[in-house]
Order: sequence, then C-alpha cells, then structure tokens
Amino acid sequence: MKTVGYILASILIFFGVLFIWGAFGAQGQPVWIVIGIITVGIGLALVYFASKKTKVEATPNITLKVDLPGNVNLDTLKCRSCGGVLNAENIKMVNGAPVVTCPYCSTVYQLTEEPKW
Repeated sequence: MKTVGYILASILIFFGVLFIWGAFGAQGQPVWIVIGIITVGIGLALVYFASKKTKVEATPNITLKVDLPGNVNLDTLKCRSCGGVLNAENIKMVNGAPVVTCPYCSTVYQLTEEPKW
C-alpha cells in the first residue's frame, strides 16, 4: 500500500510542478498556479501519510505448558547466591532459555538442567 501511495504522490507532484511551470509560459493562465500548488500539496500529504510508521502490535505472550508423565517429585527451587526460595513468578523465558531473578538478592542467572547420571 505504501508503494502505491508513493507512486501516486510522485505523479501528483510531477503534474503539479508542470502546472506551475506552465502558468509562466506564453499561453499560461494564473489559475494553473493554484491548481499546481493544490496538486503538489496533495502529493506531499500522500508522501507524509505513506511514510508514517504503522503501529506495531505488541508481541503475543507465549505460555509454555509441560505435561509430566507419571509421578513427579518436585524439589523446592532455591537461589544459588542467597538460598532464598523461588517461585514460578521469578522464572521468565528470555531468548528461549529459562532465566531466574531472585527477589531477595536480585541475582539473575540462567537455569540449567543437571544430568541424571
């Protein structure tokens, strides 16, 4: 849509300048200056509206749900620095990796899974 706006604006500006230029010729009429100014003005307004950035919608909130099979024993998650108890609100996904922010000491670190063996 922006391309169509730019093309239409350039055509209007081109013909507006021709009207203004033709008004000073041998057979020119003063009303051509008014027509040229209006046409150029409309063309410049189209350029302005075509160049305005469209409002970008906020990125959607992605929720990851994990379905754990069988009986799962959950351990309390504690901060590595101060030992404070962490909950789900302290864990955020940043660039596809779980990152923890401790509410007590403000330490930020990435969660890593230890091997099972």
